[in-house]
Amino acid sequence: MNKPAVRSIFLNLPNLLTLGRLALIPVIVLIYYLPFEGNYLTAAAIFALAGFTDWLDGFLARRWNQMTPFGAFLDPVADKVIVAVALAMLVEAHHTVLLTAPAIVIIGREIVISALREWMAEMGKRASIAVNFVGKVKTTCQMFAIIALLAFPPDTQGAILGMVLLYVAAVLTLWSMIVYLKAAWPELTSDQNNRPS
Repeated sequence: MNKPAVRSIFLNLPNLLTLGRLALIPVIVLIYYLPFEGNYLTAAAIFALAGFTDWLDGFLARRWNQMTPFGAFLDPVADKVIVAVALAMLVEAHHTVLLTAPAIVIIGREIVISALREWMAEMGKRASIAVNFVGKVKTTCQMFAIIALLAFPPDTQGAILGMVLLYVAAVLTLWSMIVYLKAAWPELTSDQNNRPS
């Protein structure tokens, strides 16, 4: 890649916001585990800021016509990594199957859908499984659930609210996965012999 192309990627504000979201991940982990008063609320606030940048980078990219292949690749990666890391921390902190079960559902679904999108893209059919309304609602519930669970210690009322939201997100996660699989099913069950390995 030539230098002007590299500069254009890193002078692109939406891409910088996405990179910033990735950079916030170790900060969230560090603050969550540091033994000081308010560490949970601080970690939750930083996670909420990261969630806001997820909306903002997409909005600015569309508004300013700054959508790039690099951004299209990095944005979903940043989203999935920050959610997976946050859920892994919460599973360790709560140490209960009640939180572990929906976390497994959410992370497992992301792996399945990522693989499905990659396969559909190779087939030239990626538009068939574009993000739908259920997926957007799922993402919203998931983000608020994680914020609540990060903000409050286990077994508090705030954490219970977060747990309820996480179960709503897990149900919507399964629903949206079924919608995506249903849309891709004709391709998945095709008898074509020239499918990629």
